[in-house]
Amino acid sequence: MIASYCTDALADLVAGTGELYGQQRSARFFFDAEPQEIRWVLRTVDDAIDVTVYTFSDIAVSPDLPDSDGAVMWQSAHPRPTFAHAVLTAAHSVLKEHDEAGYLARWAMHPYPVALVQDLRRLHIRDDVCDLPHDLSCP
Repeated sequence: MIASYCTDALADLVAGTGELYGQQRSARFFFDAEPQEIRWVLRTVDDAIDVTVYTFSDIAVSPDLPDSDGAVMWQSAHPRPTFAHAVLTAAHSVLKEHDEAGYLARWAMHPYPVALVQDLRRLHIRDDVCDLPHDLSCP
């Protein structure tokens, strides 16, 4: 799965995960995979996040289609602390590998989502019981 630079994939993933810390029970976003759409649906179920990733063959028409019209590419469930920590770890790995300038050069239209990562980290540390290490040196 390769997301196009046309969508802000990392920011959408981080923001979608952060949305599940409030009253919202689900978050939906997509990656443009030219010409495909890769749609992510995150749902809070009890204390877990259910992750379903759908593919649609033509992004020109798929945004108006229901999830059920897509093909399930991935489905899994994870405790919220585990999922949020994995998203943060991935975001930090990208930043360490490319730094902010390198990220912008590779992603072209979107800067590294510093504020969204900071917000998700704040929510995760505040609301989740997570015994894994947290890299507070990264923005």
